[in-house]
Amino acid sequence: MILARAARAARGLWPDRNPLRRTVDRVEAAVIGGLVVVFLAGAPLAALATGHAVYRIWSRTAHAQQATWRQVPAVLLAAVSPSGYDDSQVPARWTGPDGTRRTGNVPAPAGARAGSTLMVWVDAAGRLTVPPLQLWEVRGQAAAAAIVASMTVGLVLLCGGQLAHGLLGRRRLAAWGADWRAIEPQWTGRR
Repeated sequence: MILARAARAARGLWPDRNPLRRTVDRVEAAVIGGLVVVFLAGAPLAALATGHAVYRIWSRTAHAQQATWRQVPAVLLAAVSPSGYDDSQVPARWTGPDGTRRTGNVPAPAGARAGSTLMVWVDAAGRLTVPPLQLWEVRGQAAAAAIVASMTVGLVLLCGGQLAHGLLGRRRLAAWGADWRAIEPQWTGRR
């Protein structure tokens, strides 16, 4: 059934000598065919270029983070209640890579006691940060960007197709109106 619909749609795009098919219909078929060709060629290129660019940018960021960010031990200055949430923030003290002592709130597991040690990620200046990007995360971001780029190409072409359809539809209606004004007196007997 889907194959039959696709074949019928393809036949509708093919130029023929049907006397009921107007020039505007042939132009619309050519526009649709051109948009399909542009999508089939442009979407993979846009996906490839965007995915490559995102991967290159984020992999540099990941390598820089992995080279400069470190895990350091942090001593908790307060206890976390046993019924605390998984992301309870408690005050802690740690020493940064440059030797400066720092304090701040760190995420700690429920039930952690004051004076206990846990590992936290810090940047080169000793400020708390999240773990550095991993290459699998970079690959995921590049794949997502490639998909979005393909969808964007499709959306832009769909909008262009709808615009062309609207403009050509106005011309088609104007031509039908002119033909009806010429034929109506013969059918109705009005002059």
